[in-house]
Amino acid sequence: MALVDVEFAHYYTELQGFGVPRVITRNIFRDIVTYVLRNEGNFTGTTAQKTNQLFNAYRRDNPGAFVVLLGFGVPNSLINQIFRDIIEFTLENLEASPSPPVTGWSQWEDLGGILTSAPAVSSWQSNRLDVFGRGQNNALWHKWWDGRSWSGWEDLGGILTSAPTAVSWGSNRIDVFGRGQNNALWHKWWDGRSWSNWEDLGGILTSAPAVSSWSANRLDVFARGQNNALWHKWWDGRSWSIWEDLGGILTSAPAAVSWGPNRIDVFGRGQNQSLWHKWWDGRRWSSWEDLGGGSISSGPAAATTGFNRLEIFARGQRNELLFRTWNGNRWSGWQSLGGVLTSEPAAVSWGGNRLDVFARGQNNHLWHIWRG
Repeated sequence: MALVDVEFAHYYTELQGFGVPRVITRNIFRDIVTYVLRNEGNFTGTTAQKTNQLFNAYRRDNPGAFVVLLGFGVPNSLINQIFRDIIEFTLENLEASPSPPVTGWSQWEDLGGILTSAPAVSSWQSNRLDVFGRGQNNALWHKWWDGRSWSGWEDLGGILTSAPTAVSWGSNRIDVFGRGQNNALWHKWWDGRSWSNWEDLGGILTSAPAVSSWSANRLDVFARGQNNALWHKWWDGRSWSIWEDLGGILTSAPAAVSWGPNRIDVFGRGQNQSLWHKWWDGRRWSSWEDLGGGSISSGPAAATTGFNRLEIFARGQRNELLFRTWNGNRWSGWQSLGGVLTSEPAAVSWGGNRLDVFARGQNNHLWHIWRG
């Protein structure tokens, strides 16, 4: 509420001119903020669209607030303006408000190493995790969980100019991508026996890449291009496509995940610093969708825990880990999992309700938090 009090001090003064006591004004303002925090996840669209939807819903659910101010002779047009401004301001500053308590998550775990990028993570079977990051020598480094213990760090070579990204499309298979010194996409893979050499796949990337897979031997890679749009390149099991421009204006690296055959969901941060979403339904690409909910200070990470389920993570304005979910019907709002992140997060689910999230911490070590 402190932010609201400062931002809308002039409204307190204006309403006092109609004889509205400050305590009544503050109670109404607090009620609006609380309503937005509890209900913003029920609505989608741009901030302006969500503001309109929430305003109409609040007017329907809380007519008393309007009646009170009308009773003091406040014009209806001014009431509407004030309420809309507070709703919009709250939507744009959600991370400045306390989040509901989150249960079921572990404490943060320090896994060591010295990272010079955000990490990446993949899983090729239950209770298996493969984590990657760029080391101090700009090479790709690898650390894995085998179901019992963590390995040491392994140097896989290369010279990366971005964070890596990784995916597994089958048992004991891992594909890793990163941006090289020539700003092109580079690729390295594990076939169950050995690591390949690095492969140059071309393009001119202005962000780290993202990768997803919706079937065996299928890869979909995304990155931001020179025009700040989302670009797409895919492997169909036989050959690589050319790069495809999917539009949009991104201010971060993208994230991608597939929850079913021929389905891809891609996320990125837009010019308004909020989370944007675009998806492939097997026939065509959707338009870009602004998921709102306030600004984020990093690119997102995406994971899926099942059919039509999405779990999205990002760094908040206080460098904490934020997450939100799609339950098949609607998006939740952002919730905080704490921590102090110095990179984008990375996330994966290896089964059921399990989620593993990684990020670089203040000491440049790899940090880990999990659920399930």
